[in-house]
Amino acid sequence: MSALSPLERRSALTLACVISLRLFGLFLIMPVFSVYAKTLPDATPLLIGLALGVYGLGQMCLQVPLGLLSDRIGRKPAISMGLGVFAAGGLVAAMSHTLTGIVIGRALQGMGAVAGAGTALAADLTREENRSKVMGIIGVSIGLAFLLALILGPPLEAVDGLPGLFAATSVLALLALALLWLIVPTPERVRAPAASTFGGVLAMLRDRRMLVLNGSVFFLHLLLTASFVGLPLLLVDTLHLPVSRHWELYLPVMAIAAFVMGASLHHMKEIAQSLRIVMVCIVVIGVALLGFALGGDHIALLGVAAAMFFSGFNLLEAALPSLVSRLAPAALRGAAMGAYSTSQFMGAFVGGAVGGIALGRLGPAGVFACAAALTLLWLPLVMLGARRIAGMDAAASPALDCNGADPAQ
Repeated sequence: MSALSPLERRSALTLACVISLRLFGLFLIMPVFSVYAKTLPDATPLLIGLALGVYGLGQMCLQVPLGLLSDRIGRKPAISMGLGVFAAGGLVAAMSHTLTGIVIGRALQGMGAVAGAGTALAADLTREENRSKVMGIIGVSIGLAFLLALILGPPLEAVDGLPGLFAATSVLALLALALLWLIVPTPERVRAPAASTFGGVLAMLRDRRMLVLNGSVFFLHLLLTASFVGLPLLLVDTLHLPVSRHWELYLPVMAIAAFVMGASLHHMKEIAQSLRIVMVCIVVIGVALLGFALGGDHIALLGVAAAMFFSGFNLLEAALPSLVSRLAPAALRGAAMGAYSTSQFMGAFVGGAVGGIALGRLGPAGVFACAAALTLLWLPLVMLGARRIAGMDAAASPALDCNGADPAQ
């Protein structure tokens, strides 16, 4: 893996700021929402899970269209449209006094589906051999945003409640919009021929290698969202750790996860090695979820499980989009990353629903037991597809060409 050029370094750092600002607003909600949503007049376990996961529904429906739009009109205009819609959704949630209103606001936030176009912009601005490193930088920035949100979310909620946190998501989205145009470089556009775009997108959606990667991010975010239905309640109800002290667990855990990611990035140069890391991470996440389910009443065991979970999660957040960007052609990269992000947020939506149902019937430990069982479906998916992906020379034979041909079939 070669050293980053000045342009690549600037692109990685500035785009990491933009992406992290938007996600920081989302993460502010996660460590406190399931605890404080119980106080709302229409709260039920299913509705709590739905409020966390419904964001993924709009993302699921609009990632491919917005990614494809970014291939046509440019990354920055498409991302700007999405950030504006996201900010509007935050305001709707902030002005709502019921959980149903928050669900509507979160659904509108989800319609600001910019993840695919944003990741495609990162890929546009970097060389193929450095994409894992750039995705890693963005992944570390997301991890830091997550850590800060876990620390700052509870005290900020105590000051202005959930409405204040939702309003903050809108302000941060508008700040990200300003930074996008002021500091992020603008890449040269590679336009897909109009006659071939539709066929190329269809081929991409049915390409078996892409299906494996899209399925992987679906499971990853399903498990993350389901976990945050149960984890705050586990800390409060079982360990009697007040929300204001949850950062005491998250701070060392995320520090360990960041160290693991930094130590592992140089192993992601080759596709085959990246796939081996993916499979190891799935096993680690499954074991961590079992640790949550069986050892949730022991803070030390819970800390070890959390460190394992977030180490695996952060590594996959770097490895999976890097693999997608290597397999996708430049002219359809926005649509490819849109399909990937659709799967990601479909997982978030399903994870919120599954977590809410499991919480209502089995309690917090049951949420993690169900999540751990799902890794038994995820791991075989990757193992079956690894040979096909690893056997391909990404540089010489992209997954799809601009005319919709599918070399995998």
